[in-house]
Amino acid sequence: MIIMKNFFVNGNTYHTQDEITLFDLLNYFNYNDSLFVLEYNNLICEKKNWDNILIKNNDTIEIVTIVGGG
Repeated sequence: MIIMKNFFVNGNTYHTQDEITLFDLLNYFNYNDSLFVLEYNNLICEKKNWDNILIKNNDTIEIVTIVGGG
């Protein structure tokens, strides 16, 4: 039996049946990991933990990019 997980990234809904980590997800979307802050289920998530956190059903991920200016 295939179990689908729904999760949310920046307000958009995504689905997967695979076991993926936050690190896998960020690589999939090709984010430059030095230019954003990641919020996982309403908590800031440190970069050192991204490879250890598996995405679960109904997880909420917010990726806030850092923009420089003058």
